[in-house]
Amino acid sequence: MNPKLPVVSAYQVIRVLQHVGYEVVRQRGSHIRLRDGTDPNHLPVTVPNHKTIKPGLLQQILRDANLTVDQFLSLLK
Repeated sequence: MNPKLPVVSAYQVIRVLQHVGYEVVRQRGSHIRLRDGTDPNHLPVTVPNHKTIKPGLLQQILRDANLTVDQFLSLLK
């Protein structure tokens, strides 16, 4: 069973993604685009610069980044 997704900010999500190899490519308005050029399993990800990221969007970001909830939680700490 998957653990429950935490309530996190865009800054926390971006920090975790950078830890696994993503780089900020560009920002347009409040949307920050990240890409990992080293791992083809990591799809490009767009993170809205909001105070909280809703669970459905966080789940989609994790799926695109090929991360599990457990991996995300361990990198978040």
